[in-house]
Amino acid sequence: MKNSGHADLPLHNGKVPHWLADRMARLGGEISEVIVQDYGRDAFLTKLSDPLWFQSLGCVLGMDWHSSGITTSVMGALKKAINPRSKELGIFVCGGRGKYSLQTPQELTAVANKTGLNGRALVNSSKLSAKVDNTAVQDGYNIYLHSFIVTTEGKWAVVQQGMNANNGFARRYHWHSDSIKSFVQEPHKAVCGENKGPILNLTAAESAETKEVILEISKNNPDRIIKEVRHIKMPRRHSVNGMDVDLKRLGSVLALAHDSGVSTFEDLLLTKGLGPRTLQSLTLVSEIIYGTPSRFKDPARFSFAHGGKDGYPFPVPLKVYDETITILKNVVNKAKIDRSDKKKALYNLHKQALNIESNFKPDRSQFDKIIQSERRMSYKYGGMTVSGPALRHSGQLSLF
Repeated sequence: MKNSGHADLPLHNGKVPHWLADRMARLGGEISEVIVQDYGRDAFLTKLSDPLWFQSLGCVLGMDWHSSGITTSVMGALKKAINPRSKELGIFVCGGRGKYSLQTPQELTAVANKTGLNGRALVNSSKLSAKVDNTAVQDGYNIYLHSFIVTTEGKWAVVQQGMNANNGFARRYHWHSDSIKSFVQEPHKAVCGENKGPILNLTAAESAETKEVILEISKNNPDRIIKEVRHIKMPRRHSVNGMDVDLKRLGSVLALAHDSGVSTFEDLLLTKGLGPRTLQSLTLVSEIIYGTPSRFKDPARFSFAHGGKDGYPFPVPLKVYDETITILKNVVNKAKIDRSDKKKALYNLHKQALNIESNFKPDRSQFDKIIQSERRMSYKYGGMTVSGPALRHSGQLSLF
């Protein structure tokens, strides 16, 4: 199986602030639970192994839409949210960044002791996936994050990331156990990074002859190299431009939330008082849960749910974020009791957005105005960035 995607992820320094990290874990946990409830554990692993869906999830959780930090923060949030629910969900998240990646074998062994899975096989899969991406695929990126997600059935996914200090970019690698026939012949579900031209990939089928020669003569140059397949190019710039977003899809979400009226969903999703801005976020969250893989080709669009911590495309609206978490948690809890109308309403948000989209004609001249409006109103929604709250000064928005 060939790599299914590449993405350019600029390296970002710094930590995720506590006010965002906590919310990412809470919302990420509820999203994960709805997916498992409606589609099962295998489907959740499939989504995690899709680089475009993963990037979109990071955006809807309020991380910077283009940065390498999405990988670390999303996996950290999911580990924090899922592991306390592992007995119920049947999913375990092991490993992490730096020193935590080294703890993966011990964590997997502990999981095996709880579940009766083959711990030795899981540890072997973890070590091999890391070894392949660090050694067999010599692309200039050194692995510094390794996350291993396993279900009670023994199926697993790996999300790991390497960095290249010379070019200032990161590359994310996705693995899925259902897709692997061999660890040494094209095992990846996806490799995400900037296309820098030819690389040495000893896991490629084309390198079979090379591997045979290497076994006989050490340090022999490989006979074959491959070029990476399609890639997502995430620019260094922080700003979100119209070219980064499918405006027809974004426009249908805004039209549903702001033009179609909220009363249709108000009683089903929560109680009276559900505002259009929260409905906008819920619609994008609904797409993360129910959207098909083709819906995630423009991850930046999902940053219009909860903005980004650096203030792009706009500050994180904490009041809206908290309302989204509350509503989704309510949906999850009700679904545990019965197949409630709340779950149907969440699904119907995505369906209605699709219906509007079929006949929607976007006005590209309005894109910048949409962002300006979000930024101008940010203080009303409790807008927050790493620099502090969004404040209103003489009718102008200040992020500092």
